[in-house]
Amino acid sequence: MINKFRRFSILLLFFLPKITTAENHPSADLSAHRKDTLVQQKTINQDYKIHASRTSGHIKLDGIVDEKDWLKAETASNFYMVLPYDTGHCRAKSEIRMLYDDKAFYLSLVFHDTLPGKRPVESLRRDFVFGNNDNFLLFIDPFNDQTTGYSFGVNAAGAIWDGTMSGGSAVNLIWDCKWEVKTKNYPDKWTAEMRIPFKSIRYKSDLDHWNIQFSRLDLKMNEKSAWAPVPRQFPTASLAYAGQLIWDTPPPKSGLKLALIPYLFGSVSRNFEKNESAVYKKDFGFDAKVGLSSSLNLDLTYNPDFSQAEVDDQVINLQRFELYFPEKRQFFLENSDLFANFGTTTVRPFFSRRIGLDAPVSWGARLSGKIGQDWRIGMMDMQTGSEGDYLARNFFVTSFQKKIFSRSNIGFIFVNKQQLNIPDSWSGNNYNRVAGLEYNLASRDNFLNAKLFAQKSFTPKSNAAEEYSEGLSLAYSRKNYLLELNQLYVGKDFNAETGYVPRIDFLRIDPKVTIKFYPKQGTVETHGFYTEFDNYLMPGSVKLTDRNLGYDYYVNFKNRVHLEFKTNYWYVFLRQNFDPTNQGQHYLPAGSSYQWGDFYFLFNSDNRKMLRVDLQSGYGGFYNGTRWYVSGDLICRFQPYGYLSLVYSYNQLYLPQPWQNTGFWLVGPKLDVTLTNNLFFTTYVQYNQQAKNLNINARFQWRYKPVSDLFLVYTDNYFPENMNVKNRALVLKMTYWFN
Repeated sequence: MINKFRRFSILLLFFLPKITTAENHPSADLSAHRKDTLVQQKTINQDYKIHASRTSGHIKLDGIVDEKDWLKAETASNFYMVLPYDTGHCRAKSEIRMLYDDKAFYLSLVFHDTLPGKRPVESLRRDFVFGNNDNFLLFIDPFNDQTTGYSFGVNAAGAIWDGTMSGGSAVNLIWDCKWEVKTKNYPDKWTAEMRIPFKSIRYKSDLDHWNIQFSRLDLKMNEKSAWAPVPRQFPTASLAYAGQLIWDTPPPKSGLKLALIPYLFGSVSRNFEKNESAVYKKDFGFDAKVGLSSSLNLDLTYNPDFSQAEVDDQVINLQRFELYFPEKRQFFLENSDLFANFGTTTVRPFFSRRIGLDAPVSWGARLSGKIGQDWRIGMMDMQTGSEGDYLARNFFVTSFQKKIFSRSNIGFIFVNKQQLNIPDSWSGNNYNRVAGLEYNLASRDNFLNAKLFAQKSFTPKSNAAEEYSEGLSLAYSRKNYLLELNQLYVGKDFNAETGYVPRIDFLRIDPKVTIKFYPKQGTVETHGFYTEFDNYLMPGSVKLTDRNLGYDYYVNFKNRVHLEFKTNYWYVFLRQNFDPTNQGQHYLPAGSSYQWGDFYFLFNSDNRKMLRVDLQSGYGGFYNGTRWYVSGDLICRFQPYGYLSLVYSYNQLYLPQPWQNTGFWLVGPKLDVTLTNNLFFTTYVQYNQQAKNLNINARFQWRYKPVSDLFLVYTDNYFPENMNVKNRALVLKMTYWFN
């Protein structure tokens, strides 16, 4: 079966140049037909249009909007308020203009102040937190499918934001590309000029219009606004509510494009715990991006190194199942929804962090993008070497999406994990495969969203009796309420070794209701309540194994303070032995059951202040005992040069013998310094009492050229009880983007 998929992949790669050539050179009749068809496409805000004009002269990127082309360009203004209300135009005045030439398109931004005072920004770090900065965001849909696209943005201090879009509104900020922006601050306004090269993004050739949205957050006014109106229950990133960008002439057709990103790497490490000598390494590798067309990209990597990826935030784990940590490696991120979004959050057939987790990646190739107007394709082949007891493995995944109706699609995925060079003594699975089919429904107005999926795994020597999973999710959203229903089934034999499936052999039914109220007067912006009735049943006998009945009341104030009160009632029937402290010493027996209730509250202070406090605390039962905990974050901002934060968590478990009273601290001070837009330094210390580890991670980054970096990363781990060193490493890495 896998050989057929491989042959199909090779044939597809062979014919792709022919497909893309045909796409890039359509006949005049086909081009005219395509335009006529697309102009007739009905979108909610199709009457909101901005024209991009070709420049007649040079645009100097300095943040000063004074060139003649800007003064003649069409202006998008009269933004609509989204928050705190969505019933009319906003008070803050904004002006957006667009131009383009043969290589790039440009935006000029002018944002007038309504209130005097300092504009809140968090730092100069790339991909800033949206809600903590005065900022502008651009959302573009260059395929007019209202589900995928790109986002670019800038805050008032000049920090940039960029990411890929999927699912109609989700933005993945780990993705970076080459583009430029310059800002200028005045006493009564701030301005910016943006330049985004056409070759930095993927788009459909010969389209004379794209879906587009402009969003502004004015924190001093506590006002979020959008150029084309968006109902307040949705983010301004919702492409269903985008307006239209009209090109004087379609963007340039794209031929073959190549970007090469080599790296040099050197490190020294030592494992003190095993009393090993220092190990010195030096190596090289590269990533390459081959633009087969303006909408289809081939990514290649050889000997990749991910040492500069940000360290994971540690947590106290009191759950029975594996925790989820998001992918942060750049290679896996463009069009990542084609691979990573199948299934649901707890039933993923493919999870890229399984690749390279226990053995180094040798090489990889990934093809992703669009073919025609309605088809999206993704193929990935990754090879890892052998490491210790782990054999060399090949990971192959392919997926397809076919658009139907205005914003819906049908998708298929196939994942294969193959062991290589298998010795005669090998007792594991030679391979593991998963195939999945799903239907994603998104209504034209985004009020109704649904997903229906089914997956089947294939493993040697499996009886295949219950080797499948399926799920259904429904969400209906209006201004005053949100209705949700999730249903999942995972068979006892379902096995997705390259996926994320923390538990198997269950039937889940989980209805949720959220009610919202919007007072017209007073200090409260919105308040409401949320309830959930989450049930896990044992297939066959339909015996209840888990239940959570939750009630939640929340209040959002106009000064950006948030309060929330929650109550939960739990029932758990243990199907396996479980240590409630996750220390692996004593266990509650399988077959025992427990009931308890708990209560907790959350408080988030005004994030416009230089000092911000996030606090969560609760008390209640916990299996056969009780639990009290407090957690949160303290952040002190030194605008715009960074911040000092303290993540904290303490869990006190009052359990009977043999556990008695058990307490766990998690403390994580973090210093994030952004000296300029291209010079960053981060030090993150994490003390985890449950894991019995103290970790120090310090990272220096110099972006000496666009998307070209020098990294110096230092990592240290200690035994906290005596501060003896476990292991230590120092890494130097240099990358350069040839484009």
